[in-house]
Amino acid sequence: METNTFSENEKEVLGQLKEHQQNKILNASELGELFANYLGDSLFSCIFEHHLQVVKDDEIKEFLKFALDTSKKHLKIIKEIYSKENIPMPVGFGEQDIRKEAPRLFSDIFMLFYITQMSRAALLTYGDTLSTSSRQDVVDYFKMTLNDTIEIYEKGLHLLSYKGIPIAAPTIPYPQKVDFVEKESFISVIGGKFRPLTALEIKHLQVNINTNILGKSMMLGFSQVASSDKLRKYFQEGVKVADRQIKELGKFLISENLPTPNLMDAHISDSTIPPFSDKLMLYSTSLANTIGLSNYGIAFAKIMRHDLHGQMAILTADIGKYANEGVNLTIGNGWFEEPPTAADRTELSKHSF
Repeated sequence: METNTFSENEKEVLGQLKEHQQNKILNASELGELFANYLGDSLFSCIFEHHLQVVKDDEIKEFLKFALDTSKKHLKIIKEIYSKENIPMPVGFGEQDIRKEAPRLFSDIFMLFYITQMSRAALLTYGDTLSTSSRQDVVDYFKMTLNDTIEIYEKGLHLLSYKGIPIAAPTIPYPQKVDFVEKESFISVIGGKFRPLTALEIKHLQVNINTNILGKSMMLGFSQVASSDKLRKYFQEGVKVADRQIKELGKFLISENLPTPNLMDAHISDSTIPPFSDKLMLYSTSLANTIGLSNYGIAFAKIMRHDLHGQMAILTADIGKYANEGVNLTIGNGWFEEPPTAADRTELSKHSF
């Protein structure tokens, strides 16, 4: 997994470092991220395997194969690390979560959109994970996953554009001169009017709308096929949450005469036969909630208009409440796989001799 950009001396130093770290245990960040990565890639493997059975578009089929092979490669390496460290393997997702004879629930275009959006989120996750890893084999692994994800995102972006489904932010005029802000109205209202959106504000509106477009369509599909009444109602509520997000964020773009992204609802079939287990569909929803909350967190740091801050705070709370309900459902069904946690010293002290 080493890159060829290292000099011979640097490679020698890396070799010595790896040898020195042979007995170094995984830190909390590495433990947590490897666990989350295993759950995520085991879930993606199931989704990709199912869709490879129903895909019709040859180009999207090749893209799916590449994405599946990548997820399986990641799982294999994580298993090797877990085995080396004598850590119990997470359950995650597998053959028991796929209904192989089920017809398609989502179109080929939706799956292409799904993979591209998930890889966009993974770019942020892997970059953050790499920055908090220190053991060289783990650094090498997450460096590889980051490079893999860049390739998947780029392939997906080009294929979406080729299929006539662009997901990029709208264009705005180039600046004509360098200027400096002199009035506080740049961040707040004055005379009943806000200044136009900045380029980064447009970007984060677009990103969050696209995430909710993906989430809404997923929830619509899952609500048709879930076997549990509670889950069907939960997914139906998710459709409403995502729809509110799309409409409220879209208003900001529309007010500036900028286009809003197209919905993907038409890319859901009328099938009522579940291709996946309820557990897998609920975890997919939790993952989408996590991505949505993360997107808003990043947006808060980049946007400056107070009205955007206020609206995003409301929308964040909406997703947070929905996400919490999902966690309770997961626990209630006995599906919540506990992540690595710190030792409970208070509890341990009760057993002291």
